[in-house]
Amino acid sequence: MQRPPVEARCSSCRRGPTMQIGIIGAGQIGGTLTRRLAALGHQVRVANSRDPETLADLAQETGATAVWASEAADGADLVIISIPQKRVPDLAAGILKGAKPGAPVIETNNYYPQQRDGLIAAIEAGTPESVWVAEQIGSPVIKVFNGIWWKHLLESGRPKGAEGRIALPVAGAGGPGKQTVFDLVDHLGFDPVDGGPLEESWRQQPGTPVYGKDLGAAAAIEALAAASPVRPEEFRA
Repeated sequence: MQRPPVEARCSSCRRGPTMQIGIIGAGQIGGTLTRRLAALGHQVRVANSRDPETLADLAQETGATAVWASEAADGADLVIISIPQKRVPDLAAGILKGAKPGAPVIETNNYYPQQRDGLIAAIEAGTPESVWVAEQIGSPVIKVFNGIWWKHLLESGRPKGAEGRIALPVAGAGGPGKQTVFDLVDHLGFDPVDGGPLEESWRQQPGTPVYGKDLGAAAAIEALAAASPVRPEEFRA
C-alpha cells in the first residue's frame, strides 16, 4: 500500500516559525526528520558522510537541500546530529561553526556497544551518552528523538491535546535553546517533557523505562523519575 504524503500524516499539527535547519545524518531518524521538518515548511539542509549526490532522492522527495556535512550547519537556526555513536569523533573540527549564534544543537544518538558501536570507554565508565557527544564536538547539545521508533516519528504525530499523543523527553540546559526544541517537538505532533539537564540524559537512554515505550506525558515523567543510571547488561560492552 502506498504511504500517504508526509503532509497528511499530521495535517493538523501546529506549524511554528520557519527555521533554517541543518541535519547531519540521513539514516532512519535523520531522514525522517528531514521529511517531517521540510513538510512543516522549514528550510532543511541535510548531509551524510558521503557525496551530496547520494541524497538526491531524499532531496527531490522533500525539497531539502543536500549538502556536504561541513556545510549542513551554515546559517542554521538549529542543527540536528543523528549519526551512529561511534562516528561522532569522525565529525570534522568546527563542523558547527557556520550555525547562527545561540543555535541549539540536537543529538539523537544512542550507544549500542554490542549491536553496533563497540566499546567507548568513557561511556562505559559512567559518562552519559550525550555528555560524551557534547565533549566530542565541543558544543552543548540537547538530547531528544533518541527513543522513538522512526516509523512512529514519521506517522504518529498528533495535534496538541489529542488523545494518545506520544511524549518525547528533552534533556539539556535550560534556556531559549531548550524552549526552541520544546516548540519544535510540539510542532511535530508530540508532547515535549523535560528530561532535566544533559547530565541526567541517562534517564532516557537505551534500557530505561521511557526508552521506546511511546508513553503519554504523565507516564513519561514517571518513567524518567524511575530510571536507574546502571546500564542493563545488553547495553554494556
